[in-house]
Amino acid sequence: MSIENELRELAKQYSQSLGNQIDRRVAEMQDDDRSHFLIYRVLGVTTLEGKMIDIYQNKGRFLYKYAGSFLEEATKLCFNHKFPDSGTVKIPNTIGQRPKTFEIDCLVESDAIEIKWRDATTDGDHINKEHTRIKVISAAGYKPVRVMFYNPNRTQARRIQETLETLYQGVGGEYYRSDNAWDYVNRYTGIDLKAILETIAEENMHENN
Repeated sequence: MSIENELRELAKQYSQSLGNQIDRRVAEMQDDDRSHFLIYRVLGVTTLEGKMIDIYQNKGRFLYKYAGSFLEEATKLCFNHKFPDSGTVKIPNTIGQRPKTFEIDCLVESDAIEIKWRDATTDGDHINKEHTRIKVISAAGYKPVRVMFYNPNRTQARRIQETLETLYQGVGGEYYRSDNAWDYVNRYTGIDLKAILETIAEENMHENN
C-alpha cells in the first residue's frame, strides 16, 4: 500500500473513532444534571447557549486529543515507510527517580524524535521536565529532536517554546516548528506529509458537501 493510502486509511480510522466518541458523550450528556445552568443564566447565558457550550467544550477536548494523536501516528508512518526499523522506544531515567522511563516517540538511528502537533502549555515546570528528558536522551547517546507542527497562540506559551528550543540546542539537539517541522519530515523521509494531508482534507470536504 502506498504511503498516501496508508495515511488515508489512518485518517479514516481516527475520524470514525472521534465521531463515535463524540456521539457517545453527547448521548450521555442528555441525562446530565443541568442545575449549574442557573449560574450561566445569572451571567447572561441562555439555557440553549449553555447547553451548546457544554457540548462543544466536550467535543473540543476529544478533537484536540485525536488531532494530536493522529498527526503523531501519521508522522511515524512517514518515518517508518523510509526507515522500517524506526519506532517508539522507552529509555530509563538515569538522572531522577520520576518518571522511571522516558518515551522517544520515534527513534530513527541515533535521532530521538519527539512529535508534537501543538504544545500550548504555559506551565513553567514543563521546562524543567523537558530539560531532564532531553539530558537523559543525550546521555543515552541519542540526539534529541523536537518536531512541532503548529505554534501556540498565547505569548507565554510561545516563550516556553523558545526556551525549549534553546535547551535542545544546548545539548546538541535540534528543534523544528511550524513550516520548518513539515520541511524536516519531507527532507528526512522524502514524503510531503502536509501536501498529502491537504489532499485528504479536500477529499473530505467534497464528500461532506
